[in-house]
Amino acid sequence: MARFFINRPIFAWVIAIVIMLAGLFAVFTLPISQYPTIAPPSVSIRSSYPGADATTVERSVTQIIEQNMTGLDGYMYMSATSDSYGNSDITITFEPGTNPDIAQVQVQNKLQQTQSQLPETVQSNGVDVTKSTNAFLMVVGLTAVDGIHSNTDLSDYIYANIREPMARVQGVGDLMVFGSEYAMRIWLDPEKLNNLGVTVTEVTTAITAQNAQVTYGSLGGTPAVPGQQYAYTITGQSRLQNVEQFENILIRVNQDGSKIHLKDIARIELGSESYQVRGSYNHLPSSGIAIRLSSGANALDTAKRVKTLINDLSQYFPEWIEVNYPYDTTDFINISINEVFHTLIEAIILVVIIMYVFLQNIRATLIPTITVPVVLLGTFAIMSVFGFSINTLTMFGLVLAIGLLVDDAIVVVENVERIIHEENLPPKEATERSMDQITGALIGIALVLSAVFIPMAFFGGSTGVIYRQFSITIVSAMTLSVLIALILTPALCATILQGKDHRNATPKNVFLRKISGLSALIFKPLEIFFSGFNRFYNALSLSYQKHVSKVVHQIKRQILIYIGICAALVYCFLKIPSAFLPTEDQGVLLAMVNLPSGSTVEKTSNALRKMADYFLIEEKENVASMMYVTGFSFAGSGQNAGLAFVRLKDWSERTRPDQHADAIANRSYQPLMGIREGLAYAFNIPAIPELGTANGFDMYLMDNGGAGHDALTKVRQDYVYAAQQSPLLMQVRANGMDDAPQFKLNLDYEKAMSLGLTVADINNTLSVAWGSAYIDDFMERSRVKKVYLQAEASARMTELDLNKWYVRNNEGKMIPFSAFASTEWTFGSPRLERYNGVGAMNIQGAPAPGVSTGEAMNEMERIAAEVLPPGYSISWTGVSYQERLSGQQAPMLYAVSILVVFLCLAALYESWSIPFAVMMVLPLGIIGAVLAALITQYVPVRTVLTNDVYFQVGLLTTVGLSAKNAILIVEFAKELYDKGARLTEAVIEAAKIRLRPILMTSAAFILGVLPLAVSSGAGAAGRNEIGICVIGGMLSATVLAIFFVPVFFVLIMRYFTKYIPPETKKKLAERERQRLEKLYQKSREADEAKRIDNL
Repeated sequence: MARFFINRPIFAWVIAIVIMLAGLFAVFTLPISQYPTIAPPSVSIRSSYPGADATTVERSVTQIIEQNMTGLDGYMYMSATSDSYGNSDITITFEPGTNPDIAQVQVQNKLQQTQSQLPETVQSNGVDVTKSTNAFLMVVGLTAVDGIHSNTDLSDYIYANIREPMARVQGVGDLMVFGSEYAMRIWLDPEKLNNLGVTVTEVTTAITAQNAQVTYGSLGGTPAVPGQQYAYTITGQSRLQNVEQFENILIRVNQDGSKIHLKDIARIELGSESYQVRGSYNHLPSSGIAIRLSSGANALDTAKRVKTLINDLSQYFPEWIEVNYPYDTTDFINISINEVFHTLIEAIILVVIIMYVFLQNIRATLIPTITVPVVLLGTFAIMSVFGFSINTLTMFGLVLAIGLLVDDAIVVVENVERIIHEENLPPKEATERSMDQITGALIGIALVLSAVFIPMAFFGGSTGVIYRQFSITIVSAMTLSVLIALILTPALCATILQGKDHRNATPKNVFLRKISGLSALIFKPLEIFFSGFNRFYNALSLSYQKHVSKVVHQIKRQILIYIGICAALVYCFLKIPSAFLPTEDQGVLLAMVNLPSGSTVEKTSNALRKMADYFLIEEKENVASMMYVTGFSFAGSGQNAGLAFVRLKDWSERTRPDQHADAIANRSYQPLMGIREGLAYAFNIPAIPELGTANGFDMYLMDNGGAGHDALTKVRQDYVYAAQQSPLLMQVRANGMDDAPQFKLNLDYEKAMSLGLTVADINNTLSVAWGSAYIDDFMERSRVKKVYLQAEASARMTELDLNKWYVRNNEGKMIPFSAFASTEWTFGSPRLERYNGVGAMNIQGAPAPGVSTGEAMNEMERIAAEVLPPGYSISWTGVSYQERLSGQQAPMLYAVSILVVFLCLAALYESWSIPFAVMMVLPLGIIGAVLAALITQYVPVRTVLTNDVYFQVGLLTTVGLSAKNAILIVEFAKELYDKGARLTEAVIEAAKIRLRPILMTSAAFILGVLPLAVSSGAGAAGRNEIGICVIGGMLSATVLAIFFVPVFFVLIMRYFTKYIPPETKKKLAERERQRLEKLYQKSREADEAKRIDNL
């Protein structure tokens, strides 16, 4: 194959140009994202049962829907919540790779079978089935800067002008507005109602009757009388539009002509639908719209479309509104992808420099440099075919591939240069001889490296998605690299390199002589450097040969050292803590406050204000802005819940370790504990927000035995308390809402009926007075909005206020509630949770500083085994579920990779024993990576390495590279041994010949990933982890392997292969030499004939 392209260099160039064109087209069409769709697809079922408490919602809505969600393809787990605001929320998570559209259709089909079993109110409100992720992609904030307008004004503006266009944006899955739109609020005064003898039912009837939209038909409508001259529409009563019109609604006209208007018994104002959720941005009134990403949508593209829409709409915003983005996860994606691009360019430059230092020839350096863009662009084309995106993982794969792909070209060029120098042959013939020698080694290296990475592509779960991105990217680059090394590199060597005589010849042209003399002066310092470098290398090479000749005669001692290294490797590997992905500084923190049950919005606002003061004053060096919202958090909604988005300053302004997001969050722990109103804490968001909102661990305590809510609450308290005592854990908390006091009303229906009251009137009065009854709609600025009827705040604050309310009986008398009702205080949960169909409670927490999530999860499992009584269990969810899955798959991944490497080598060498000479090198590379990870645990560095997905990829890369170096020595030693050389002489000579390319490729690879290891800024943790791991592995693989491979080869060949007499080998070698000589002679004759034809 190589010989064909050596004779047809233009054909080789055409292939390379076609590959580059395909790659260029792919680069401009590939989507960009932080990660591929790693989070498993999920489908949410949301329904509302107004007025029902959490227990009623769970029993009559949530459980009924759950029980019918069976037989779903790819089902993984299901979580559900029911709260005292009547909301039911069920999230079903499916295996990665499940089509989210099909999953949504299946869930909807199952729901159709359930609809008839749900309460009528739930059915009439509708049940929403969406395929959005749980985490927020971004929050668009509006702030009132004039000091006049309020949160309600801003929220109403969002509902009227932004929400609908935003919902139509491609990629937007679900929207949540931090506030409510305008509503007509009618505040009833119970004293006035009683004095005038008016009931709540009367008021409701009067409003709905006089605020109705009535159609009256038309004048001259068809069929008309003959000769009718006109036809006009009749208009009449329509929906009311302002406060004054509502005030004038007639409740009753008495026989004496006196009238009762609505304003006589109530206060009417244009207020808000709900007063629970309120926002503030840097202490200014604010509202916002939080955007959840649709399952499978591209985050960057969606954010870009959202920002474009806001820019288009903002030109119509009033002057008092200011737009901000208090929470945006896409800034991090953009910057981190750009950082990896910079790393890629730095890697290419460093690799070119190291090649020039070793080859000391611009022409020779140019050849591997030309192959870099060909292979990189070709890899982009293959990524496009597989439907990949340009993301952090594929870019890491490419950076790792740079070191690998130049290796093949270096091996070819270095060998051609050596043959030109040693045998004084012309470049074309030297290239032919070189390719005959190393084609087997090149194919072997490609097979081994592919064998290491291909098994990764077949793993399931979110980990499988991550591995697939790496493996297919690196294998594509490797395959292309070998093809280019067999197609383009030989053609370039034959045409670009110069023979020994040609290099030393003086140019005949006077101008060229002058240029040659000038360049000699310019390159004089380089020549001095190269002569010094060569002296050093020659001394190193001689010393290396002596050591190799010594170690191959001390096999027993070397094997004992090797066993010691393997034992140290096992010990050190078990010491490395595990994790799923490294935590990144994404430029934002989330903060939450949970106040004791029964706390008011006012208290929650005070707590949030104190939290904001801490971040905006104490952390002003690091915090750019803060938006906080009362009445809502990821732990549940309610007056005692609050959520804050802390936006940090740009990464360029935060370069010190104590300015990292984790450091800021950890530092805030003690000051926020000082907020007396309730529990306040800040936390970093996880590397993949779609897998959950909290960084750390996420789990459910499950009531498998069905002991009930009270028993589960007690077990949870004991479990959380025990976990809080552990030094390995911090911020361990129940991510839910504690049981709250509930005011229970006991109605004596027998007594009520005997007093002439109806149950409907009693219930209606109660729900309107103490709840907030939506009774009708009205028109406000051409939009339909709601009318709410409720008691004045002063008439529903304490239990004694119940005595202010009366119900009229059938005789027209007003009967007080105290005549037929009694009250008592009880306890109940404002929010109930379920997991996989059983009662459960969500628990979250974080590892203490210096502890990995894997260690924290092991600690939680240990405490569970000690503390939990029979009938209770724990189950991981979100990112923790994926981490456990990846941890279980890792040993299998390593084992399969090593087995496939062995099989490939056995096929290459046609031997079962020789592959062991290569396989035994693998621990020598892994020990370096493991030691590098262990050192970061004790040395103050930016990123502490853990046994996570990135580290596992780094280890596999190290395995492949260790094998590559071994193959280069074994291939040559076997060839020399087969030619009849003595075993030790053959291996010493092979080690001497291959030392330069091994050092060169290893140095190129180490420098290629060095920018990853030392990089900082957005996304640095992942880059550092892969860089440090691979550099550690590569250093040990190179330093140890060049001494141990000869030992292993001698050991295997001497004790585990069939002995062939040297005479037989020499005969076979001579026969092969004669065959090749004939080929070279034919090639020379063809070249001569071509030269004569050209003359």
